[in-house]
Amino acid sequence: MREQLRFLHLNTVQLSKLLQENVPSYKKEPGFEQFKVSERLHGNWVRLYLEENSSEVLSNLGSKVRRQYLDALRALSLSLSRQAAQYDVYSMAVGTVLVLEVLALLLLSGPRALSGKAELDVPLPSPAFSLLCYLLPLGLVALHVTVCTSAGGTCYLCSLPWLTAGGVMVLISTLLCAVLSALTGMFAGGKRLSKNPPQCNSRWSELDLLILLGTVGHTLSLGASSFIEEEPQTWYFLVNTLCLALCHEIYRNCFLGDDCAPQSCPHAGEDFDGVAAAPQGKSPGPDVWELDRASRHPSPLGALRGPERWMVLASPWLILTCCRLLRSLNQTGVQWAHRPDLGHWLTSSDHKAELSVLAAVSLIMIFVLVQKRCSLASKVAMAFGLLGIYCYRVAIGNLLFPWQQNNKDISKGITEARFVYVFVLGILFTGTKGLLKSQITADDFTVKTVGLWEIYSGLVLLAALLLRPHNLPVLALSLVIQTIMTQFVWRPLRHDAAEVTVMHYWFGQAFFYFQGNSNNIATVDISAGFVGLDAYVEIPAMLLTTFATYTGPVLWASHLVNFLTSEASSGSALSHACFCYALICSIPVSAYIIFVTSLRYHLFIWSVFSPKLLYEGMHLLITAAVCVFFTAMDQTNTKS
Repeated sequence: MREQLRFLHLNTVQLSKLLQENVPSYKKEPGFEQFKVSERLHGNWVRLYLEENSSEVLSNLGSKVRRQYLDALRALSLSLSRQAAQYDVYSMAVGTVLVLEVLALLLLSGPRALSGKAELDVPLPSPAFSLLCYLLPLGLVALHVTVCTSAGGTCYLCSLPWLTAGGVMVLISTLLCAVLSALTGMFAGGKRLSKNPPQCNSRWSELDLLILLGTVGHTLSLGASSFIEEEPQTWYFLVNTLCLALCHEIYRNCFLGDDCAPQSCPHAGEDFDGVAAAPQGKSPGPDVWELDRASRHPSPLGALRGPERWMVLASPWLILTCCRLLRSLNQTGVQWAHRPDLGHWLTSSDHKAELSVLAAVSLIMIFVLVQKRCSLASKVAMAFGLLGIYCYRVAIGNLLFPWQQNNKDISKGITEARFVYVFVLGILFTGTKGLLKSQITADDFTVKTVGLWEIYSGLVLLAALLLRPHNLPVLALSLVIQTIMTQFVWRPLRHDAAEVTVMHYWFGQAFFYFQGNSNNIATVDISAGFVGLDAYVEIPAMLLTTFATYTGPVLWASHLVNFLTSEASSGSALSHACFCYALICSIPVSAYIIFVTSLRYHLFIWSVFSPKLLYEGMHLLITAAVCVFFTAMDQTNTKS
């Protein structure tokens, strides 16, 4: 007890001295007053201790002194934190309210957005709310004027022009009115459904429960600094659990049939059970015809025979094996980053030959997996582009040619990198031209699917150029997992658009960390922004670094668009996917903003929470771009 009190006293004295140096009126602080009380009680305890009083009074007084010291330490820490860190609470509160309103609107619009029509309309207020919606902006503007005229410190919103600040208040009031209108419509619809309940025997499957619990669990884990530091382990666990759930579903359907599968509502539209009628003058692609025949003559997984059946049964275990290999390639996270991994071994100068062989094999795998649906010109461009990537890495000294013993002539590889950029732009241009051609003219349906796949191929080629050589196996195994999931999981099991979207999102997040990223800014590969550049150019460097960092989420989102476009039967599949993708990204971000706002005086706010907030903000911008692409493809489907 004596040593504990001595150390507590030393810590409290240190904090009190810091408080005296930073706060002029430190004597009025509650923490300093508690410190003085603790010292007096500690003196009484010392006198009893020197009198060799071992009674219960000494023990009780020691416990009281210890509690008093702990309370004083907490109070002093809080006072120092508030003095050292000044936050714009008003602007933070306004931003948090905006985010929560958007999230509430997404949640309330879920039933209509996931219905067969896939409607996502911002509800207009009823006449009963019209007066409220007119008065609410005036009240918010008056509140803004009051806060800005009475605020003693600087405020971001108060520094904005009055017209801009007024627009923010109008936006807040509009979103609030939309949320209230959606709530009113939901209650009215609930009353109608209670009078005429629909006959529906649907129930949640194990996969749906896993998705819900995984999303909620990951969101709640963002409130703890340790879980943020070790977030890669969270996503590895979720992906592995997802593979086990898919394995259970596959085995149940193969050996028990569809009797145990959850039944769906008879009025709910299926996304992958068939193909909508082809537009006039257009013929559906081969994949679509195959899916259409499967829907007309459905066959359970138990009817599969031969190698295809065994591949379906083994697919979850193959994916688990790939994920385990990827975890050994790049160790990330605070508790694991210091441990030696395969990536460190490969990047050593003593193992350049092994890295060269692995990079060459990975590039060959990438070509084999990507070229199957490309046009002939894109196949040739892809082959030359991958060859140029290997030459670029040899030029900068990362790899070796088979006839080289060592690489002494090291350069920046600008010519080789720009050579690859030409093929990347060519493939992207060819894919974009195919998309525009399928929208404007009455061409075959395959033109659109090939165009989308060529855009995806161009992104893969760009990722192979920007990623470091030891990360090329990550890209190759990502394509392998996508192929396995498409051929042996999503097609046979016929998951709906929402489930497929969540799986793509989860795997995209896992591959973000498989690349070696973490929630620390130090893991950002800045060198990717200088590939093919003589000097620093701000916009290209920013775009290249962002794409190299978020390669996993971007490629998996692009693959999702390709899969839904070529496989989905109803025109609402892309709308469902867009809504689910936006929702599943918005929930963690919204919760994290609340956590960061409430924990702004946390000890690790700048070292742990703030870098994660930057990552989440950038991820949100990428999600917005993905949703815009989803919407554009959905509009193309509607027009065609």
